[in-house]
Amino acid sequence: MLKIYNTLTRKKEPFKPRIAGKVGMYVCGMTVYDYCHIGHARVMVVFDTVARYFRYQGYQLTYVRNITDIDDKIIQRAIENGEDYGKLTERFIDAMHEDERALAVLPPDLEPRATQSIDDIIAMIKTLIDKGLAYVGANGDVFYAVTQFKDYGRLSGKNLDDLQAGERVDVDLAKRNSMDFVLWKMAKANEPFWESPWGNGRPGWHIECSAMSTCCLGNHFDIHGGGIDLQFPHHENEIAQSEGATGEKFVNLWMHNGFVRVDDEKMSKSLGNFFTVREVLKRYHPEIIRFFILRSHYRSPLNYSDESLNDAKVGLDRFYIALRDTLPDDKIPENFIVLDNYKVRFEQVMNDDFNTPEALPVLFGLANELNKAKKQGSEDKIVLAATLKYLGSLLGILHNNPDDWLKGCREAESGAEQIEQQIRVRLGAKKAKDWAAADKIRNDLKGQGVILEDSPDGTTSWRHK
Repeated sequence: MLKIYNTLTRKKEPFKPRIAGKVGMYVCGMTVYDYCHIGHARVMVVFDTVARYFRYQGYQLTYVRNITDIDDKIIQRAIENGEDYGKLTERFIDAMHEDERALAVLPPDLEPRATQSIDDIIAMIKTLIDKGLAYVGANGDVFYAVTQFKDYGRLSGKNLDDLQAGERVDVDLAKRNSMDFVLWKMAKANEPFWESPWGNGRPGWHIECSAMSTCCLGNHFDIHGGGIDLQFPHHENEIAQSEGATGEKFVNLWMHNGFVRVDDEKMSKSLGNFFTVREVLKRYHPEIIRFFILRSHYRSPLNYSDESLNDAKVGLDRFYIALRDTLPDDKIPENFIVLDNYKVRFEQVMNDDFNTPEALPVLFGLANELNKAKKQGSEDKIVLAATLKYLGSLLGILHNNPDDWLKGCREAESGAEQIEQQIRVRLGAKKAKDWAAADKIRNDLKGQGVILEDSPDGTTSWRHK
């Protein structure tokens, strides 16, 4: 049985969908004012892997990941660039989708945008005001009254009295309580706005997700996910808004992935220590980035370094070396049946809170058996290779051609033709019994990180170290 760690209860729980055979999952997506960094990539890859596994288990999944396309940062960036905020967000939405495709992240089923959900947002704010859970502040903004929601703080384990004691006095006196948060902001000069019963303005960040998630999945759904940095106050505020408005339980299970860290500090734009996906893709194949993310449990911190990415490359090389020269046309045969012993072990660890770091050794065990079968000339190599490729696909990896991968994947970067030419020169030197020249070419290539694999018939293949 699948067990998932629930941040709300702080323990692993057997997963029980609200409706048998169906799953509704909402994940907080990107605020699109800049390129995605590796922290964003982790959210994409983690919940893409979760979605893939739910579907593998036979669930009918509705996966929703929103886009925040209006907020203070977006407006500020548009002003700095001297461009329309809509053009800015469209540009970065397109860039996000490019990064997503590069990382083999499948698109969510629904991708609502805040600016397309204004009517739903206004309706929810009206309901909260009518129930006495929200009010118009002294500055015209609409605020949520946290003291009116009795369970505020249960997701993060924070006590409202302690939070209030540690909060500075709100100097503009717009709010009744320092912990109250904004639902609707009055528009300032030259800012984008929408009409509302409280005047022209725009939604606060927290209310956007409450409106979008409930409109897509209903008032009560199975799973809500996102980065651990969103647990408080964003997700805490979502619970207060959604349950306050609907009177129903909002979410059964909360999933949060851990931080990406650089030098023991959280990677973030605000700290200026972030690496965009695009920057890293200039140096590493996207499958290496995905594999690097999968090597750590999704709830654990992920330490970013070149060493870690290089180690990920070595691990993937092991798989592709094993897969080379195994499957006709590098495709899983039709009517293929996965090997039960590996399938069972894979499912056991994945059923334990999507434990990808323990799933990968199952794949490495398969690769070892596949290498043995190849050496022995056994026909088992086909079923072993197909099982390896199939289980890898459930993690979103091993979809490249082994020869292309081992030769560098990108011919322009690897200089494949130049390497092939040196191999041909070396073959000529060996035929002429010029062993010194042949050895020099081998050593020169080795110095470039290229490993030649020889047989009595000559060089059979090569790969990057």
